[in-house]
Amino acid sequence: MKKKIRIKRGVIALAITGIIALSGCSANTSATSDSEASSEDTEYKYGEVQIPALDGALCGAPIYIAYENGYFAEEGLDVKLISADAETRKIGLNDGTIPITNGDYMYFQSIEQDVDVTVVDGLHNGCIKILVPKGSDIDSAEDLIGAKIGVDEIGGTPYQVSSLWLENNGVKANGNDAQVTFLPYSDGNLQLEALYSGEIDAAAIWDPVGAKAIASGKAEALLDIGTDDIFADKYCCFIYASNKVLDENPEEIAALLRALHKASQYINDDPESSAKIISEGGYSEIDDIDMAVELLQSYQYPTLEEFESGERDVKEQVQFFAEQLYDIGYLSTPADELIDRLYTKVDY
Repeated sequence: MKKKIRIKRGVIALAITGIIALSGCSANTSATSDSEASSEDTEYKYGEVQIPALDGALCGAPIYIAYENGYFAEEGLDVKLISADAETRKIGLNDGTIPITNGDYMYFQSIEQDVDVTVVDGLHNGCIKILVPKGSDIDSAEDLIGAKIGVDEIGGTPYQVSSLWLENNGVKANGNDAQVTFLPYSDGNLQLEALYSGEIDAAAIWDPVGAKAIASGKAEALLDIGTDDIFADKYCCFIYASNKVLDENPEEIAALLRALHKASQYINDDPESSAKIISEGGYSEIDDIDMAVELLQSYQYPTLEEFESGERDVKEQVQFFAEQLYDIGYLSTPADELIDRLYTKVDY
């Protein structure tokens, strides 16, 4: 059984009294932000830390806010936000060059196959939708049999969400007998173009791109994991940690979690300024601040009190999704046998 990682708990003293709206790196570059420039001479306890976060997804807000508001720096972390696909993240987590990342259950199979990574926390609720063109005859999972579904990458979060939803509704999503075809698109807007042109029949897509497409009147949601019975009131994305870093330097993982918790509280306290910071930093494509605020609120980021109380049981939710994946054949190990590798409790 994996040991519990115990860190001396520090007091998170957070006074959110103002809006720190800083210009920063875009979703496709690693330009230096004001917060980074202003702390060039800071001595960081944990040195430089790379976090893959530049994917354009709005739901990664705690990472962006922790970076822009200086919460990582406060915890002794010289964070560099980078772009990385699912495979690159997996490799980095396994060898310890990436200490943490966010994702859904996309790494459960990898953990079963001995990739050295574990869930250490929950991040937020549903942020992914499967879209079809407005007025489409497709209104159920069964209607997608024989269809082409656009995703950002094979094996990524929208892909995993789609697969789990389809399999739970009797549609084979993968393998030689798969009843759907997944096609990768490097950009959400390219997915939408393919959807509108008929190149694909459905698009599994992140917010805010999905929400904007619905608001435009050109698309409608076949699946919204924020409200669907399988996914509602459960974490969509978790925080994964490298076991190598967790074993060798657990204080670093605890510091990262504290910074993210501060950011999560900030989003709860002031979603409007959070949306503006994200927009001005170029982290996510936001045209409508009000829509972004509504989406941020819908993700139900935990408060500091919720983190402290443990009322949102991360381990329980990890086990739930492990059971789901086992039932549809994506995992070969029963959840009860796998849970101590899938999840590790970190006291921060």
